[in-house]
Amino acid sequence: MPAGEEISTVFGVPVQALFGQVLIGLINGAFYAMLSLGLSVIFGLLNIINFAHGALYMTGAFAAYFLLQWAGLGYWWSLLLAPIAVGLLGVVLEKTMLKRLYHLDHLYGLLLTFGIALIIQGGFRNEFGSSGLPYAIPSQLTGGYNLGFMFLPTYRAWVVVFSIVVCVGTWVVIERTRLGAYLRAATENPTLVRAFGINVPRMITLTYGFGVALAGLAGVLAAPIYQVNPLMGADLIIVVFAVVVIGGMGSIMGSIVTGFTLGIVEGFTKVFYPEASNTVIFVIMALVLLVRPAGLFGRTA
Repeated sequence: MPAGEEISTVFGVPVQALFGQVLIGLINGAFYAMLSLGLSVIFGLLNIINFAHGALYMTGAFAAYFLLQWAGLGYWWSLLLAPIAVGLLGVVLEKTMLKRLYHLDHLYGLLLTFGIALIIQGGFRNEFGSSGLPYAIPSQLTGGYNLGFMFLPTYRAWVVVFSIVVCVGTWVVIERTRLGAYLRAATENPTLVRAFGINVPRMITLTYGFGVALAGLAGVLAAPIYQVNPLMGADLIIVVFAVVVIGGMGSIMGSIVTGFTLGIVEGFTKVFYPEASNTVIFVIMALVLLVRPAGLFGRTA
């Protein structure tokens, strides 16, 4: 047995394969965190279970594709404009449909947003089919770094770092600023907040727009990795809902920590027990709900 063989494997798994799956887990975790963060913002502040989140994530990827094909605007412009476009679509949805459901049971909002998701996905699927459309990595982020134990693609490193910055920045705004305090107060006692001269309905509308803009931003980040596909959101949203439940419905920090952690756990599972990689998150969700029904970071009644 060569002297270096023991060092190059962990429990019989090559180190390069292990770190490669950790990187994939971090990539998946970045999207889990950003999407569950948007869901938590919407549920925590608006009390709406937004099942259209996956479709709006897909819409963000298509917005980047349209900006490139029709307007000639590349990735960096799309990173700015696509989330704004998706956020404006969210504002329209909130003003025309969702605001009528705030005082009703959660089930009505879930059914409405589920229907919206089917309409959006069906429209894109009829127009573009089910095959993915390519979206190139920006030239500034091509290539990678040889770390010795693995090769780190530049774009994937960018996605992880940028996602962490966005997630932490969102947490700071909501939990540590006056604006965030107003948002939280508006959900608890809107009458009192109105007494301070704040337009609560406008604040709620902008909050929903911001939550779905996060989904659109994640879609732009995902486009060069997963291609632009009408079903890319449908394949992801169930897992993201599980992440939200595990972290705690409405918990901002719970969504961030749980999203990245479960992405890494999923990556390790693909190395050591591939058969369970598609179910490990749901098994963890069941165990967490048995021990702590409010989720790991959720507030108990």
